[in-house]
Amino acid sequence: MKPATAASTLLSCCTAAATAAAVVPAFDNNHDFRIPTSYESAVLGRRMLALTPLGTLSTVFPDDDDKKHSDGAASTQERRPPGLGGMPYGLMEYIADCEEHGDDNGGVGNPTILAITIGTTFKNAAAGSNVTLAVQWTPPYPPAKRIKSDDTMMTTTTTSRRRRGRRRSWLFSYFGLSTNNEADSRHAHDNDNDITPLPYSAANLPRFSLIGHLEPIEGGGEERVNSKLASCFVKTHPDAKYWLPGNRIHRAYFARLVVEQVYWVGGFGDRAFIGWIPLKEWQKVTREEWQDVRLPGEKKGWKEWSVAADL
Repeated sequence: MKPATAASTLLSCCTAAATAAAVVPAFDNNHDFRIPTSYESAVLGRRMLALTPLGTLSTVFPDDDDKKHSDGAASTQERRPPGLGGMPYGLMEYIADCEEHGDDNGGVGNPTILAITIGTTFKNAAAGSNVTLAVQWTPPYPPAKRIKSDDTMMTTTTTSRRRRGRRRSWLFSYFGLSTNNEADSRHAHDNDNDITPLPYSAANLPRFSLIGHLEPIEGGGEERVNSKLASCFVKTHPDAKYWLPGNRIHRAYFARLVVEQVYWVGGFGDRAFIGWIPLKEWQKVTREEWQDVRLPGEKKGWKEWSVAADL
């Protein structure tokens, strides 16, 4: 296990995200609601893990002078520049919640990953780097009612786009984001009809980071040995069948991210839990529990200021 270089980098990011989420002013205070507990947030997080196929895996490059773990041949082949030792590295990776299918209780929340040994992420992990997995929730349906600064809903018509320069969303104003007018001035060559604003407030949606290390799954590197695991992963990622263990192109194996710490940002701090979730709570969640809850946007007609009772 590496020292806290990756964890420190992640913690600074988490702190910034939590601060941004927590200081957003509270609106719509007519609801009688409470901030969810860490365990209730863990249940939502386990549902997110089961339903979300993508995440960002982050590792740290080994020290340049670490002869034991530095792969000179790989560095030459990749034309890797010098001086990367100790620097963080993150990219999107396919994830799945496959091991839970073999446990009647729903598993302990360790994500399943198809590791390709030629990948930089997995080289860093093999050299001893800790690993973090960042996952964010993307609602399948846009909200029926958006966060806004007045009673006029934001629409997708050309007229409303022109008016949004005067009727800016408080969210855009608060975070210093440019208006459509400002964006149009920078992208005057774009067709106005091609501009599609993000249909929801990403800052208001849950996300989490899992901190731990990669561990090969027994039999997960042998062709056809772990067929149930492969079937589960391909069900989530059909194209992954081309680089399953035993393929003729790259050496691959199934690994689990052994979760050691969980950091959760449930949304804005006036209505969502933000902070560390105890590992025992994350591991204790059952399949029945996460199947019984819903995340924002899983059904049509949700409101962006929704609390748990409205979902």
